[in-house]
Amino acid sequence: MPSTLIRLECSRPACRHVVDYRVRHNLCPVCQAPLLARYDLAGARATLTLAALQHRPNSMWRYEEVLPDSAPVTLGEGMTPLIHARHLGAHFGLEKLYIKEEGQNPTGSFKARGLSAAVSMAKALGVETIALPTAGNAGGAAAAYAAQAGLRCVVAMPSDTPIAIVLETRACGADVRLIDGLISHCGAFIAEEAARRGWYEVSTLKEPYRIEGKKTMGYELWEEFEGTLPDVIVYPTGGGVGLIGMWKAFEELEEMRLTGSHRPRMIAAQAEGCAPIVKAFEQRAESSERWENAATLAAGLRVPKALGDFLILADIYASRGEAVAVSEDALLDGCRDMARLEGIFAAPEGGAGLAAIQTLIRQGKIARDESVVLFNTGSGYKYLEAWQAALR
Repeated sequence: MPSTLIRLECSRPACRHVVDYRVRHNLCPVCQAPLLARYDLAGARATLTLAALQHRPNSMWRYEEVLPDSAPVTLGEGMTPLIHARHLGAHFGLEKLYIKEEGQNPTGSFKARGLSAAVSMAKALGVETIALPTAGNAGGAAAAYAAQAGLRCVVAMPSDTPIAIVLETRACGADVRLIDGLISHCGAFIAEEAARRGWYEVSTLKEPYRIEGKKTMGYELWEEFEGTLPDVIVYPTGGGVGLIGMWKAFEELEEMRLTGSHRPRMIAAQAEGCAPIVKAFEQRAESSERWENAATLAAGLRVPKALGDFLILADIYASRGEAVAVSEDALLDGCRDMARLEGIFAAPEGGAGLAAIQTLIRQGKIARDESVVLFNTGSGYKYLEAWQAALR
């Protein structure tokens, strides 16, 4: 069954402007908010079933009805292991703790999902050069998928980005620009240069399709939990596209009557050195303020202000979830615990998620018998500098 994509729609409820998906777009032309892909879900429901999925490719493109209308540019992304973390669960008093191990994606992180979808559609739209800022793993993924698609790729990243990611991005042929500063400074550079040089910007939420790749994490949980969903999802949150994407997946699944109305509580985990979503959540705000002097070993969490902050917060509120900030020591402890007790060599962002779970257990906000899924968003092999600090 081919894609049932029918339009792009502005994500702001007060706007909801609609544009043609067959034309190249970045943000909403009316209000400059992110655009979201919309599908003929009644048509998708006719063929997207648990039974049908048993005979499909073992990649995220198995959910083709609700993915971009393009030939996939794929390296086999998706369908990552859902590991029942029994030792870790026993250590923290949880019977049903699971780790979704995104480090086993191509290029070693969940970013492979979003860039596979974005590059697939960019190629279909005739794009020749993609460009993006990154705090780390998105750059490596963009370079790899651009190479697979035969596109040129320009990546701007902070000069202190983990060296493994810089090398990976350059090895895959990207034009890498190292910028002294944060991802926000890299974003300003890319926005200016893309407008001047005609590059197609695939920054987080500045094009409509990275979120579509990320949402497949939600579809996989639905499939792995045999048509149901877990009670709690803990997601390390920088730009937050994975959290937004999974909530979008749950909305689509419910509209297709493939799940009931039960949804997981969405937990955004951040580092104390860069926690704009946590601060906004504590104030019950609709959007976040820019976080000054952002600093954390978890490079993917070092996002001073997410473009989709209003969507992240809306999804947390709708799910009766939480936003939790953890210390550097706590997130490194989390990394060590995952390795020591489960053999998972996690990225520091995953360690932040585990530390957030511990905080919520202490606060009585996660019960022993609840099913909890922690996303380890990347491989520790990409963050050897952080691991050197963790093992001192």
